[in-house]
Amino acid sequence: MSGHSKWSTIKRKKGKIDAQRGRIFTRLIREIIIAAREGGGDIEANPRLRTAVDSAKSNNMPQDNIKRAIARGTGELPGTNYEAQSYEGYGPGGVALLMEALTDNKNRTTAELRHILGKHGGSMGEAGCVSWMFESRGLIVVEKGKIGDDAILEAAIEAGAEDVDLEQEQVYEVTTALAELDIVARSMRGRGVEIESVQVIKVPSTQSHPGEKELEQYIRLRQALEEQDDIQAVHDNLDVPEDVLERYL
Repeated sequence: MSGHSKWSTIKRKKGKIDAQRGRIFTRLIREIIIAAREGGGDIEANPRLRTAVDSAKSNNMPQDNIKRAIARGTGELPGTNYEAQSYEGYGPGGVALLMEALTDNKNRTTAELRHILGKHGGSMGEAGCVSWMFESRGLIVVEKGKIGDDAILEAAIEAGAEDVDLEQEQVYEVTTALAELDIVARSMRGRGVEIESVQVIKVPSTQSHPGEKELEQYIRLRQALEEQDDIQAVHDNLDVPEDVLERYL
């Protein structure tokens, strides 16, 4: 399953994750609000909320921020009413794009994303044009150095994980079926594994291999999309060697 997380791997290596901490907090808070609004504020009874809170904690979000976000989601505190939206389209070289957003103004977000895509050689597509090629999976990230290869493999297998990627330099990546993500994460914690993050990823069934010019243009597009305030996640089917991608990030 290696390849789906090349962006985050390279950013982690270059220390760019911490530089984006404020934007990460904003996105995590929105996800907590939505999760609490849709499934209630009980973390134990709401798997989506538990995953969001786990991600917030792994990014060192203060507990008070998490509590306020949950309270805003359940209506105990006033707050902005966010709506989940998915957008689909194409980047340079035919790269398929699936963009997830939480917005309080759908028309504004749609217009801004359409402008970003057009500016960087991409285009907005109709609903369903690329989503069919993406499958939702669970991803659990564990920092290397806190556990060894044999121990992570044993814990992941016993917990019911599907695969463990041992090849990353700084982390282990454990993949699961989407429905088993929360169960596997809880089981691994029960076995003493310290988890860095728990998240839902989109794995493409086909890949795009743009040329050098299109790749450079696409990377500028992808970075612009990730900087858009309402975007929660960007998924694509780009497939290039990590060392090639690293030259541009």
